[in-house]
Amino acid sequence: MKTKIEIEKLLIKSPHLKDSDNKLIATYWFRELEYLGLDPKTASAYDFLKLYSQSNVTNAETIRRMRAKLQEEKKDLRGKVYYKRKGIMQEKWREELGYEKNSQ
Repeated sequence: MKTKIEIEKLLIKSPHLKDSDNKLIATYWFRELEYLGLDPKTASAYDFLKLYSQSNVTNAETIRRMRAKLQEEKKDLRGKVYYKRKGIMQEKWREELGYEKNSQ
C-alpha cells in the first residue's frame, strides 16, 4: 500500500476523516490489515500490537503527517478544522502583528 495514495483516497471518499486523525488512522489501519490478509473484525489486539511493534503496519505519526501534507498541497482535501485553524486564526494573527496587506 502506498501511504500517500491511500490517504488521499480515504479523504476523498470519506470527508468526515478530514477533521479527525483518530478516525483516519483507524480506517487506514483497518484497510491495511485487510491488505495484509487479516480480518480486522476478528483479529485480536495482540495480533495488531505484534504487527505494530514489528513495523508491519504504518506508524500513526506517518499517517497524520501525510494527511497534513496532503491538506497543505490540495485545498479540496481540507476539512473545516483546517480552515478554522489556518484561515480565520491566521488572518487574525497577521492583523494583530501588523502584517496587513498593503493596498499598493
